Amino acid sequence: MASLLEETLYEMRGQAPAPSKDFYQLIVTQKDVILRWWKISLRSEFREAKPGELKESHEDFLDDTSLQIQIAIVFGANILEHTFNLCHGNFDFLERLPDPLLLCIISFLELEDIARLSQVSHRFKTLCNSDKLWESIVESLCDTITSEMKSLAQEVGWKQFFFTNKLQLQKQLRRRRQKHNN
Repeated sequence: MASLLEETLYEMRGQAPAPSKDFYQLIVTQKDVILRWWKISLRSEFREAKPGELKESHEDFLDDTSLQIQIAIVFGANILEHTFNLCHGNFDFLERLPDPLLLCIISFLELEDIARLSQVSHRFKTLCNSDKLWESIVESLCDTITSEMKSLAQEVGWKQFFFTNKLQLQKQLRRRRQKHNN
């Protein structure tokens, strides 16, 4: 599976916390952790400062507490933990899959499992609540979907459409017809 990984495993850019205006870039490759910085200052002693770079192997990074502290200060504890995981070879392959493929996979799950998956991360919450997913679920479970029903689903959202009972749907469709006839 590791052979499926790109050379760059992770990349993040950010600005140091105030009052600093310095910019940082963190890159984790298959072999190295690279921290780059650009000093931004009005002070004369830093105006001519050139960008810097520190490149360490995964093993050296795991032993370098000063670099770890610097990454935690600039990017936060979660990014530092993610960097540790990458250096230890703990890759999240599911997180690397493209959205269309994940939507296809999710569409085969039971409703309870989709609800649980939506709590895993912000990305999965977005995917599990997306109109694309719920449109495919509705189309796979319903025998007939009229153009009027599609129009209503696009208006209220496919997930809302799915969870609306038949009587309420008929009522909403009737209201839409009356509205369009007037």
